[in-house]
Amino acid sequence: MIIFYIAAFVLILAVLAALFRPFFWKTTVHHASRQQLNAAIYKEELAKLEKERADGLIDSTTYEMSHAEMRQRLFQDTSEADGVAVLGSPKKTIVAIALFVPIAAVLMYVWLGSAQKIAGGAKPAIGQQDVEKMVAGLAAKMEQDPSNLKGWVILARSYRVMGRSKDAEKAYDRAGAYLDGDAQLLADYADVAASNANGSFEGKPQAIINRALKADPNNMMALWLAGTADYNRGDYRAAVKAWERLAKLLPADSEDMKMIQGSIMEARSKANLPSTSVTSRTETPIAAVSTKSISGIVEINPELKSRIKPDYIVMVIARAPGARMPVAIMQAKAADLPLRFVLNDALAMTPNALISNLSEATVEVRISKAGQAKVEPGDLYSNIQTVKLGTSNLKVVVDQVRP
Repeated sequence: MIIFYIAAFVLILAVLAALFRPFFWKTTVHHASRQQLNAAIYKEELAKLEKERADGLIDSTTYEMSHAEMRQRLFQDTSEADGVAVLGSPKKTIVAIALFVPIAAVLMYVWLGSAQKIAGGAKPAIGQQDVEKMVAGLAAKMEQDPSNLKGWVILARSYRVMGRSKDAEKAYDRAGAYLDGDAQLLADYADVAASNANGSFEGKPQAIINRALKADPNNMMALWLAGTADYNRGDYRAAVKAWERLAKLLPADSEDMKMIQGSIMEARSKANLPSTSVTSRTETPIAAVSTKSISGIVEINPELKSRIKPDYIVMVIARAPGARMPVAIMQAKAADLPLRFVLNDALAMTPNALISNLSEATVEVRISKAGQAKVEPGDLYSNIQTVKLGTSNLKVVVDQVRP
């Protein structure tokens, strides 16, 4: 970009020098005016007229009439002003040009949009079809050279970005030994394999996760996947262990830290483990979960069990009395009912609205198919209970249906 600006500045100076040349360098070429040209022409015609009279080609009367006519025409033509442009004020012209050229250049730059467009033209945007062609070309190249293990990894990543997870898994399979020792590649591989298995980590995905953690026990994605696999199996204690290890690697004020704290608290509640704060590598408390919380159990009326499916979403919601904005939300699957819950600052919607700032809160439970914030017909829900912070063993029963 610096080179572009220097080149543009030099070009502007060159243009201004060319424009100002007549003002600073006087030319030695003299141009005859129109009056001078007319006089020379009539002088030549008079000479011809004199020669014709001397040769006897015309008589005296004709000579006198022609001579008089030429004198009259010469007088009229030489009395007219020359058609030569007059420069009124060189200084004003110089200033006008010096301002106009740079301003015009800047306006053109703004109009075109960027220095790159002026210097080399705008490059056409790469569309989805172009990307697909490039990936298809890479795939064809890899079939011709299947021993290029690094190329298979590049192809797998490309497929993953495009959302072609099945093709991505096949490409990772063919990368073979190139993945060994690279925890991040193995974690990506495990994520793709689990996605293709409808979220199940059993078998191949779990084996890949184990390889990733063996290569790097502190790989964050591998730790997250390991905790998720444990949680899905119902091994909540193992999930807490993996996620707490991950939490020690995260920045204290990050959104990831906030999310993992909520997952840890949920897993702890299901494992009937006491709530603890998460600490960093230096064992300095960070984002400690407040001891001010509300805990208990969610049950559903037996008569309504047939109205829900295992994958329905259970939402335990705490609000300040009379407020619409939740201060804490815990989500789980209906398959986990009866569900133990702990509502604390780790489940806050925003850092400015914390349950620990309240002396009491309202608690309610809703079960829906999609888990949307908006209440929809067919949702199941409980009565709203107002309880004090620190309440434990609160029992909330889902016994109503939204018409």
